[in-house]
Amino acid sequence: MAEPSKVIHVRNVGHEISENDLLQLFQPFGVITKLVMLRAKNQALIQMQDIPSAVNSIQYYTNVQPSVRGRNVYIQFSSHQELTTMEQNSQPRGEEPNRILLVTIHHMLYPITVEVLHQVFSPHGFVEKIVTFQKSAGFQALVQYQSNQNAITARTSLQGRNIYDGCCQLDIQYSNLDELQVNYNNERSRDFTNPSLPSEQKPGYGDGSLCAHPVGFPQMGNAAVIAAAFGGSLPPGISGTNDRCTVLVSNLSPDRIDEDKLFNLFSLYGNIIRIKLLRNKPDHALVQMSDGFQAELAVHFLKGAMLFGKRLEVNFSKHSIITAGADSHDYSNSNLNRFNRNAVKNYRYCCSPTKMIHISTLPQDVTEEEIVAHLEDCGTIVSVKLFEMKGKKQVLVLFENEEQATEALVWKHATSLGGSTIRISFSQLQTI
Repeated sequence: MAEPSKVIHVRNVGHEISENDLLQLFQPFGVITKLVMLRAKNQALIQMQDIPSAVNSIQYYTNVQPSVRGRNVYIQFSSHQELTTMEQNSQPRGEEPNRILLVTIHHMLYPITVEVLHQVFSPHGFVEKIVTFQKSAGFQALVQYQSNQNAITARTSLQGRNIYDGCCQLDIQYSNLDELQVNYNNERSRDFTNPSLPSEQKPGYGDGSLCAHPVGFPQMGNAAVIAAAFGGSLPPGISGTNDRCTVLVSNLSPDRIDEDKLFNLFSLYGNIIRIKLLRNKPDHALVQMSDGFQAELAVHFLKGAMLFGKRLEVNFSKHSIITAGADSHDYSNSNLNRFNRNAVKNYRYCCSPTKMIHISTLPQDVTEEEIVAHLEDCGTIVSVKLFEMKGKKQVLVLFENEEQATEALVWKHATSLGGSTIRISFSQLQTI
């Protein structure tokens, strides 16, 4: 082990983990003087005010596995005794007043739209424009006021407050942008000075020459369209240029896996065309996605995921497509494919498996007890939160670990509960 130091080295820091998440992890042990996010390496460096604070945190997390947004992180003393410079990848907070505010929303239990943000920020001055997007720090928005003074007043009044009781906490910084560019007036962006803007962009379609997909499956080959799905920039590690549609999944549990369970898991990242279990290699399978971008998401987010006691290996296959036949299962016309509509919205929720699952399309009279009874054979349920959104029942279920949540998703997605076919996804929330 490295010598004790004020600087703590954190590994396995996924793109879904924000600066604020790490601050919350170490603030109980003392004052944090510097934080450097090394995004390219999935690592971070945290400097405490003194060595005893760092020692206390290391000792505590030696006995308690630290987990952030459903992901285990690993900590040790850094070889650096002090951080003398902030790395290029770090994101210092904006402190110079500007009429554009950068708003990060933590613990987002309920969806936040442009209309909700306008209600929150408009009492402090005329809001000209709002743009929302999903970044590595979580759900964020840019709010442009008419003047700097309006922005200063709003930040002073709203910093740290919750939009709803107990959730959707506002973390507000000054942006370094001079002007927001808004192209569409919809639930994700709005120019209040120009109500004549169109409501949606028209996504392009590829020619399907590299990935043979049926008509109606959007080929996200246009870099601008792909980036728009993630609020302007892709998650770290995603290129958006891959053209291979078929992935090879290995280290499966042959006695517990089938095509439908693989469909339930891989359909989180795109529409599925076909799945084929390899009879000569029972722990291998091929999964053909609708396009290369969706295949890249599946490889990125599922490589290394635990399922039925084994760590999945997910790579691009040398086969461009899966030939239709008796030994393959065709899903191209399945109404369970998640990206037939609202594709851009679904991309925003793509993430690695977490301990928390979100269930929708529930019967209106469902109870928490019925949900627990439906899921309890998949693992230890820590907590359940049933709520209503736009008149429809939804639920968050927190399992003991990511593997149990993953197994609940592959076993129970698209099953019937109280006469309704339920829909399960991973949630990026840490707690209920």
